[in-house]
Amino acid sequence: MTGAAVSDACAQRLGGLLSRPSLQRLFEALAAPTEETRIVGGAVRNALLSRPINDIDCATTLQPHEVVRRASAAGLRTIPTGLEHGTVTLLVDGDAYEVTTLREDVATDGRRATVAFSKSFAADAARRDFTINALYLGRDGRLHDPVGGLADIAARRVRFIGDPDTRIREDFLRILRFFRFHADYAAGPLDADGMAASIRLRAGLDGLSRERVRAELLKLLVARRAVETVDAMADAGLLLRVIGGVGERGRLARLASGEAVCATLPDGVLRLAALAVTTREDAARLKLILRLSNGEVARLSAYAALLERLRGTDKPLDARAIRRLAVTVGLAPVSDVLAVVAGEPRPVLSADAEARLKAYRAGEPVPAFRLSGKDALALGVERGPAVGRVLARAKALWLDDDCPEGLAEARALLARAVKELSGESAQE
Repeated sequence: MTGAAVSDACAQRLGGLLSRPSLQRLFEALAAPTEETRIVGGAVRNALLSRPINDIDCATTLQPHEVVRRASAAGLRTIPTGLEHGTVTLLVDGDAYEVTTLREDVATDGRRATVAFSKSFAADAARRDFTINALYLGRDGRLHDPVGGLADIAARRVRFIGDPDTRIREDFLRILRFFRFHADYAAGPLDADGMAASIRLRAGLDGLSRERVRAELLKLLVARRAVETVDAMADAGLLLRVIGGVGERGRLARLASGEAVCATLPDGVLRLAALAVTTREDAARLKLILRLSNGEVARLSAYAALLERLRGTDKPLDARAIRRLAVTVGLAPVSDVLAVVAGEPRPVLSADAEARLKAYRAGEPVPAFRLSGKDALALGVERGPAVGRVLARAKALWLDDDCPEGLAEARALLARAVKELSGESAQE
């Protein structure tokens, strides 16, 4: 379909997208009598849905070297993002645009494709994943819909273009993208043909780059309908292949519900913790199968360690316990764990503990043990291991005394520690 009809409201939103001065400058730089450049994909889709537009990608009939030549002649900076695949990034007045030459797949292996450059927008659309991602907007404001994406946007439906098995075999990551786009954009049930193809070809997930799987999974976990979509993946036997376990689906649901009540933005790593981590071994497994970053692994490991520590607690934590945990393990792991276990059958926090945690999250400083080896030496402690033992004992006393903030109180506890340990040495 060329020049697809849209409502006045949609036309206005598309016009707003086109009106960006930097985009018009890009169009002008690439203009040629027998060539055409159009906006494609997510920017068009999100404009039609009144969703935020983060990136604007363009498709062009120009060859990559010609894109570079024309852009450079117009004074635009070019970055050869992926010339072998026909992609050049143009920097225009501070905005970045990816411009990709129209392509057709020559060969695919489920992970990457060998492409040939093309002049056909229809052929370029046919190699894309979903109908809602194959909408093109011309400089003249005309919307081009070669595969029926506009109807699927209206129906809030995510469908593969053409034969789902073929699309998936071109890149097995499309299985995860199918669920992620459904969770983010669809309103009804999963497309039956896409679901059946995803189940049939699920073994293809095993050969994917773990980094690609990680990125797609974290996007899926923060999507609007993540909880019910993860349930569907689990029921179909797909979740096990991705996270290496059955998943704590109830915890994920309770976390998402708590986020909605508190109006907090979903956190992909925390949702991964809720879904897939109950022990430190789980964190170690996810590190390997998802190639998590060091920071993500440290966060999941701290979460798991505290979760294990609290597992034997049979009564709600009080404010004193929250303070002690915040001091000893850090506020971040405490916040993570309590956000996940909130709403579970047994009460986790007393009323005063909830108030204390809320105050810390709002910026109230967590108490800090401010003494150092110099303080111990000033009391006559001999240099060496004795200093560490005295400070450790003093900190234990400080924690037992509910973390007094005054320096004088801390020093009094240090003196007590010195006296206690000196008495122990004398008895030996």
